[in-house]
Amino acid sequence: MAFAPMGPEASFFEVLDQHRASLLAALRRGGGEPAGGGTPQASSFNLKKALRSVCEERKREACGETPSSEVLASIESVIQDIITSVAKNEAPTFTIGNRSSWENIKFEDSVGLQMVTHCTTRKIKSDSLKSVKKFALILKILSKIYKLVQSNTYATKRDIYYTDSQLFGNQTVVDNIINDISCMLKVPRMSLHILSTSKGLIAGNLRYIEEDGTRVHCTCGATAVAVPSNIQGIRNLITDAKFLLIVEKDATFQRLLDDNFCNRMSPCIMITGKGVPDLNTRLLVKKLWDTFHIPVFALVDADPHGIEIMCIYKYGSMGKK
Repeated sequence: MAFAPMGPEASFFEVLDQHRASLLAALRRGGGEPAGGGTPQASSFNLKKALRSVCEERKREACGETPSSEVLASIESVIQDIITSVAKNEAPTFTIGNRSSWENIKFEDSVGLQMVTHCTTRKIKSDSLKSVKKFALILKILSKIYKLVQSNTYATKRDIYYTDSQLFGNQTVVDNIINDISCMLKVPRMSLHILSTSKGLIAGNLRYIEEDGTRVHCTCGATAVAVPSNIQGIRNLITDAKFLLIVEKDATFQRLLDDNFCNRMSPCIMITGKGVPDLNTRLLVKKLWDTFHIPVFALVDADPHGIEIMCIYKYGSMGKK
């Protein structure tokens, strides 16, 4: 019975079959070159590459990301709907969940704020003067996302903006469209292979290895370390910290560093999002909690804005679910 693997595993099994056939052919020739002119070393390299690709896919699934094959299928489904509408002489539209309405939001302990399954929607029409440009920009960014996911590469929001800064106009336009696409496809933004440049800082008793193998050693000195852009890629986190302190303001964070707070208050980790935290800073706080389960404290202003920032760390942001 023939087995035809689908999804990200397909390339792995194809390379595995090619590698096995190449080794058998080499044995028949008495140890010569494998069939196809490739060397055993090259074939072995391809096998390792395929294995690594499958392992990375499994790791992303374990971290809560949507598998790449599902993201690609979702984009293809959207494009197919557009083609079908054009074939029927109908104006294609994008249907996107309304992220600004609390009626569409629910809270889950494991992940925070989430869109409800059946939510109110809005349409981005291609035959409306008010939305035709946004429709075109969504298509353009969708094509870039498809290439990123397909090639298993990553880009920052800033990278996307600079591919055609005159067309996009400003960074906010790109940011909003990426959030809309994430909402439309119903996948986390990290699954779109688009990263945001982190603005947060971290200091204290913490060591880890970044995705590219860079070893990071945070200290309690006067200089803090920038929060990584790809939180899911960091590994081998090590700490002796007794607690994690979230600091609302950068000025307060720097003052605590100057006063040697981390050492004076037993080993600890300090982190700041410099005001309203970006997604990477929030993800790092969650990763530290999931990994070490140490107490988390927040130092914020005793006013509604400070309480709001503390709640964003704990529950998430309505605009970035």
